[in-house]
Amino acid sequence: MLILAIIAAGMFVGWIAQIILGANSQTTDWAMALIAGIAGSFVGGLLFSLLAGDGIELRPTGFIGSLVGALVVTAGWQFARRRAA
Repeated sequence: MLILAIIAAGMFVGWIAQIILGANSQTTDWAMALIAGIAGSFVGGLLFSLLAGDGIELRPTGFIGSLVGALVVTAGWQFARRRAA
């Protein structure tokens, strides 16, 4: 059950990152939302939580770090996609 919650939270964070970076886009790339959300949550959330001294507990710093990590992954993905086209 925890795995499903992590996947759902990752997709939510990735979706929010897409909205922030591409507000005029009408469609959501759910594959990118999932990958960016999970990667951003793992790297950014863990890093922010450990730097804030929260450990691995669920805290607002972890959510903020997850969002920042997802923003970085989404921006990199969009940059690579534009460069390949």
